Amino acid sequence: MYIPRDARAGHEVAHRPAKVHGFREAILKSLYVGLAAVLVLAGCGNKTGAEAERAAADSTLVERVGTTGFMQLAADSFSQITPREQTLAYWLSQASIAIDPIIYDQLSVYGLREKRLLEALVAHPQGIQPDVSAKIVAFTKLFWANKGNHNETTAQKFLPEFTFEELQAAGSQAIRNGLRIGDPYGAGKPITTEADFTAEISDLKPALFDPNFQPTITTKNPPPGLDILEASANNFYSGVRLLDLKNFHERYPLDSRLVKSKDGKLVEEVYRAGTPDGRIPPGLYARFLSKAIENFQKARAFAEPGQDTVIDDLIRFYQSGEPEDWLRFDASWVQNNANVDFANGFIEVYRDARGAKGTSQSFVSVTDQRVNALMQKVAANAQYFEDHAPWDAKYKKQGVKPPAAKAVEALIETGDFPVTTIGDNLPNENEIHQQYGSKSFLFTGSSRAFSHATGSATLEEFAYSPEEIARGKKYGDEADDLMVALHEIIGHGSGKLSPKLTHEPAFYLKEYYSTLEEARADLMALWNIVDPKLQELGLVSSPDVAKALYDSSTRVALTQLRRVLKGDTLEEDHDRDRQLIVNYILDKTGAIARVERDGKAYLTVRDYDKMHQGVGMLLAELMRIKAEGDYEAIKALVDKYGLHFDTALRDQVVARYRKLNLPTFWTGINPSLTATAGPNGEVSTVEISYPRDYQKQQLGYAAMYGAP
Repeated sequence: MYIPRDARAGHEVAHRPAKVHGFREAILKSLYVGLAAVLVLAGCGNKTGAEAERAAADSTLVERVGTTGFMQLAADSFSQITPREQTLAYWLSQASIAIDPIIYDQLSVYGLREKRLLEALVAHPQGIQPDVSAKIVAFTKLFWANKGNHNETTAQKFLPEFTFEELQAAGSQAIRNGLRIGDPYGAGKPITTEADFTAEISDLKPALFDPNFQPTITTKNPPPGLDILEASANNFYSGVRLLDLKNFHERYPLDSRLVKSKDGKLVEEVYRAGTPDGRIPPGLYARFLSKAIENFQKARAFAEPGQDTVIDDLIRFYQSGEPEDWLRFDASWVQNNANVDFANGFIEVYRDARGAKGTSQSFVSVTDQRVNALMQKVAANAQYFEDHAPWDAKYKKQGVKPPAAKAVEALIETGDFPVTTIGDNLPNENEIHQQYGSKSFLFTGSSRAFSHATGSATLEEFAYSPEEIARGKKYGDEADDLMVALHEIIGHGSGKLSPKLTHEPAFYLKEYYSTLEEARADLMALWNIVDPKLQELGLVSSPDVAKALYDSSTRVALTQLRRVLKGDTLEEDHDRDRQLIVNYILDKTGAIARVERDGKAYLTVRDYDKMHQGVGMLLAELMRIKAEGDYEAIKALVDKYGLHFDTALRDQVVARYRKLNLPTFWTGINPSLTATAGPNGEVSTVEISYPRDYQKQQLGYAAMYGAP
């Protein structure tokens, strides 16, 4: 998965070069087509030139709540697909909505109770004091955006601006006005009286209002006296310490909640809907998985040849929860390259401090044909890049199966799939990679939205020299698009493991695996960006593209600190990987320097050739560590270079960024697919629209389960 680096934060259209080539040219064409659609939607079709471009950029950012920006996503390619594919997309999107509540429970045992309470109040504000209602609405939007009250990026808890007493008064007034809060998510008793409401929020008071109660979702470096499971607020474990797992064999490591029973035994609560014949009973999240299955069964009739098998395999997995069924689905999914594609499952393990439990996530996409051909060029040369990797020959894979790489526009993103994901490579299971390859996605709609929503202020503030700023404005977008493509297409699927490993590398590398794998993919992009092969393929317009990428990959170790407002430790794996790369190269080669000017700190590249050498050194070592399962080596590297940061430097970065008045965090407003039924009750037409009301969209998703 690729999360955009801070330095990407766009460049206004006026700053882009008039003519570029290859990969970036196709991206720009895609951007300008997207601009035209945004102009029409925003009612700006009568504007021309720079005015129209600025209006389109402004329209992408719909609203802000504090430091969070809400962006509208678009999918122009939807109009180019057949009615059958549009109907398929509709039912797949309904399945995405169906699983969305799961992530709230996975991230906090209180999540679904908080969700239903907040949704009821924002849907029925009558009689609530206006200023209090506004604060409840603002907090609820952030709650939806982060799938709970911990920041999606930093994992740190955030608090509401309203007080406990204000919440109590608001709820009591709503109850007197006739509000009745049911149990749409199966997470609490119905609330029908003021006493019921007071009892519920009193029980939730620490979770909502106490900053020291479960302060972080994921804690990989816990305070004294706690281990990584106890110190993490997520809901993957209950009463379980890390030592309890020493001799325990997990049958369902990816899709279960692990609980210690009263007699001290460990029990796996498997995520599953159960089978219709009752041979496999329902498990955890059966309500949501059953609803997803209903929609997948409707989607199946409109699937492409072979995609019906993919859907059948996922239904089987959601019924059984069995690891073998998940691998069967992985294998059929990765071999199917449908125009309307989707991901739906328990996939990424970043939220679990152990790196074992998968969070629920989904997207539905349509291929962006304007950019897709160039993605395939990179994929077709995967063996070349493998052969030229800087690691030992015994770790080089032969007969590389090119990943199914494609540029796509997202029709919907739910669960633990944030809008900040602009590149993804799936599936994650190494045995599937080895046998069948992988699929890489570049989300052009998300890239477009970011580019339209931000300007060049961040670049101008944190780049050290005028040359660096000019390079970033001219080549920064081209460099970052290539970063995503190389990271996903040739990064994650590369390399060969030592035959002595009998488990996946994550089994050996534990809580450090995700950091290593993201760093390895980043480094593969940084290593290959200077390869003449990219120019030969027509994907790079100038050698300065590589310099622009090295510049931005260096700055990010500074600018990403703005998000971590508490403590001196990075917990998020992408943040750790980027700091690891910069600090390692700074220490080992001196190619990067930290400099001061006018009281401001900068990180800048002093020697691009030496930086390339440092990239190769670290990449070779990370491949060795992964291939050999060397836990002590990766722990030493991350603890030394990727973990802690200077809080005074962070405070300076936060102050500088605050002056720019740009969002720090982002969430997306999905396109909306609306189906019209014919006389027989079946879907006859599907239309796409672009809502600008985030609250209405989220309440609409909640309505699937009868929430207000």
